[in-house]
Amino acid sequence: MADNKLNIAMLGHKRIPSREGGVEIVVEELATRMVERGHQVTCYNRKGHHVSGSEFDSAELKEYKGVKILPVWTLDKKGLAAMTSSFAAAWKAARSKADVVHIHAEGPAAMCWLPKLHKKRVIVTIHGLDWQRAKWGGFATKYIKFGEKQAVKKADEIIVLSRGVQEYFKNEYGRETVFIPNGVTRPIIREVDEIKKLWGLEKDSYVLFLGRIVPEKGLHYLVDAWKGVNTDKKLVIAGGSSDTNEFLNELKNFAGEDVIFTGFQQGRVLEELYSNAYIYTLPSDLEGMPLSLLEAMSYGNCCLVSDIPECAEVVEDKAEIFMRGNEENLRNKLQGLLDNPEKVNLYKSKSADFICNKYNWDDVVEKTLEIYN
Repeated sequence: MADNKLNIAMLGHKRIPSREGGVEIVVEELATRMVERGHQVTCYNRKGHHVSGSEFDSAELKEYKGVKILPVWTLDKKGLAAMTSSFAAAWKAARSKADVVHIHAEGPAAMCWLPKLHKKRVIVTIHGLDWQRAKWGGFATKYIKFGEKQAVKKADEIIVLSRGVQEYFKNEYGRETVFIPNGVTRPIIREVDEIKKLWGLEKDSYVLFLGRIVPEKGLHYLVDAWKGVNTDKKLVIAGGSSDTNEFLNELKNFAGEDVIFTGFQQGRVLEELYSNAYIYTLPSDLEGMPLSLLEAMSYGNCCLVSDIPECAEVVEDKAEIFMRGNEENLRNKLQGLLDNPEKVNLYKSKSADFICNKYNWDDVVEKTLEIYN
């Protein structure tokens, strides 16, 4: 890798520091580590409220761990926040002194042309095929697909997080992409404290889902499958609803009393939830590269995931896998693990070392900087 220090602009995320989604975690990890290596990084944050509610809003920062933060104009309305903020960010980045403009996600990639007009090197990371997500429809789906095509036409390089998406771009557009999966950091394991006070949870007393409450995460399969499981453990569904309150309300109405909805969580409570779960499950129909799964394994969890390639590639043989969308198969896998703590403990004993060796943020940063140069 060349030794020259770069001026880097990042946009397409909501804001950092934040756990509003996987994109925000990736941008924070990349930006802060690049600053540690002597590069200048500016992140263009959206204005407006946290997607899980204004009660999670944080102070508007000018700098975070050496990363320059520039809030940009945002029309804080459903369906318009991403479009307006990415336009404002791309406009500012195009006119800045940035050597590289790194755009995250397909929708924001619709603005590739702006920095290209100003002769910037443009990198796009495709975090998933967002136009496939169930919550979108009509104009939003068409706009995101347009962003995908702009990335193909305008970006100097496209980074993808899974082999399946890499194959999609090759087959659909004949476009070569660079595969750089996400990373993970080995965490501190937390003993039960806050989660006992809040929900009466003890170590190994619950099965955990942690992620955004959206249809493509397969939560309707999970809640339905859970009804037929014989156990005294709880099902804990942790996460914010984003633009899908209607879906969250449907889940709550359908779920039994042994299902706990915690809402959006971060900090100590999040760490305790990961640290003390009996099983972590991710029953998704669609993923880019699931950071929550990497995190769950880094905490030494036994994981149960759907057989979509984006999950199966991550866990290999270090987790249980069920057939996507098959509630009976999911229920049987859950019951099997609930009835077999020796098997659960065997998975737990191997998962953290496996995932932390396989996915490393320093490797991700090194490969990304090579693409920049």
